Amino acid sequence: MKPLQSLRGMVDLLPGQTPFWQRIEATAREHFRRAAVEEIRTPLLEVTELFARGIGEATDVVGKEMYSFEDRGARNCTLRPEGTASVVRAAIQHGLVAQGPQRLWYGGPMFRYERPQAGRQRQFHQIGLEFLGHGDPRSDVEAIAIAWDLLMDLGVGGLSLELNSLGSPEDRQRYRAELVAWLEAHRDRLDPDSQQRITTNPLRVLDSKNPDTQALLAGAPTLADALSGESHERFLRVRQGLEALAIPFELNPRLVRGLDYYGHTAFEITSSQLGAQATVCGGGRYDGLVEQLGGPATPAIGWALGMERLVLLLSQAMEAGTQAPVTAAQPDIYVVNRGALGEACALELARRCRQRPGAPLAVQLDLSGAGFDKQLKRARRSGARWALLLGDEEAGAGQVRLLPLDAEAGSGDRVLSREAFLALPPDQLKRQG
Repeated sequence: MKPLQSLRGMVDLLPGQTPFWQRIEATAREHFRRAAVEEIRTPLLEVTELFARGIGEATDVVGKEMYSFEDRGARNCTLRPEGTASVVRAAIQHGLVAQGPQRLWYGGPMFRYERPQAGRQRQFHQIGLEFLGHGDPRSDVEAIAIAWDLLMDLGVGGLSLELNSLGSPEDRQRYRAELVAWLEAHRDRLDPDSQQRITTNPLRVLDSKNPDTQALLAGAPTLADALSGESHERFLRVRQGLEALAIPFELNPRLVRGLDYYGHTAFEITSSQLGAQATVCGGGRYDGLVEQLGGPATPAIGWALGMERLVLLLSQAMEAGTQAPVTAAQPDIYVVNRGALGEACALELARRCRQRPGAPLAVQLDLSGAGFDKQLKRARRSGARWALLLGDEEAGAGQVRLLPLDAEAGSGDRVLSREAFLALPPDQLKRQG
């Protein structure tokens, strides 16, 4: 029978890869803990209307990329393509917004029907932050600072922060009219996708990946020229806040986000080491989204990190020696066991080691039933510090044989009573480093 394969763009994470993910997740959790940001978990599956209303029906995400279907109850459902809309929906539904400002983070898989490539899959993973009820420009600065510090802590290189202001809805309406007029005047020089976006989502033309279109846009009007005095002042305070924290940034007047809910501050953190898929983190302010999804008017800002791209950067940092190696979990002790009495004793002893009060040990129990020689070969490959040998003879005598597997553990095996072994100090048994 032919083996089954995963769907294209749906990637398995194997044991040799998951330590990279675990390091990123642990680092993110620690930074969120330091900043008093609480975790929220939302379903993978939502009603399609949530994303149509929240992200915008004219966006590429809603129009071309969502995994949507009708379920058996004739409800239109979608696998979430991003996390913000779901977090906002949950905060409204469960009354979190009504309780006052919320500092939330999330993590997990998202789904978009795109062409798979390095750093971009159809099932991809994000870690994101959402500040709900925070309107002060300082919240923009803090949100960006948390993302920047997290990435610096991971040791990934080649990062730069790009910043723009998308202004208020009134600013964008004025700019949209000016931009559409300019684009129409140059329609015949635009690529086909950009020509279509003139009527559906003209600001997204600024984000075109077509090099000829980008060269043409150098002469287009900029959103900065359409900002009101109030929007200018707000953006100035964000820039001053970042400067005060010594977080470097570059202004990018062409930076727009791919989702319609953004306004005022928009930012991306990119890496020079990722090629075409350079964006590692993106976000911005979305003051109208909570109200748009049925809640009260609520200022908000958030961002999301792309896990797949961070894993690529982390592996590069390790190769360059700027980050400590990531290794799979390795046991302190590998238990080699044979015979009915030895195997029964090994099972009980492994459990007692794992449950040692205050100093539990990582123990791998060989369950193969193979001979001692084969089990010892596996023990040496496991990375364990010690091999614990238990046959019927040792078990009957209430003893264990302890064999060192690395240089720091010493040389020569030792025969101990079981209780003497369990009483050994943990620093003698645990792997170092």
